[in-house]
Amino acid sequence: MNYIFFGVALAAALLLLFALDRALRTYLKFRGQRIVSCPETHEAAAVRVAARDAALQTLVRRDELMLKTCSRWPEKEMCGQECLEQIEEAPKACLVSTIVSRWYQGKECAYCHKPFGELHWDDHRPALVDAKRKTVQWSEIPAEKLQEVMRTHQPVCWNCHIAETFRREHPELVVDRAPDALRMSLYR
Repeated sequence: MNYIFFGVALAAALLLLFALDRALRTYLKFRGQRIVSCPETHEAAAVRVAARDAALQTLVRRDELMLKTCSRWPEKEMCGQECLEQIEEAPKACLVSTIVSRWYQGKECAYCHKPFGELHWDDHRPALVDAKRKTVQWSEIPAEKLQEVMRTHQPVCWNCHIAETFRREHPELVVDRAPDALRMSLYR
């Protein structure tokens, strides 16, 4: 009798474990901000999938995606959400972090000319510089303007972004010196 009870409990635990694993994978797959082409306007729109709801739906074997937010809302909140097809086809390709990471590949910093390697979004985040030489962080840019910004801005490494921000905000503390070959040879 105990063996039967133990077997049923083990089977139930395994089923629960597999269901939770599937829910977690679904959540991780659909979380994050994305850029899609709005089927109505054919322009870029920033969206977020209701990833938590999608993960919970996998527990009951329903796979139905819905948007949580869209840059075109609240005006167009009652749309048919056809843009979800783009996300289902290529969930990683439309992630903002993926698009930005691809943009940095093969580029170098506009100031120090150091090439960009693998990006680390949790600490030293890269930035951008506009035509007026003002550096900005990605968090300051609306996601729906991403493509436009990538055409008009240049990449900047975290170190140069911090230095240029300090230079812009505290010009009274910055001393610019003319290049001196003797002094500069000390740092090579």
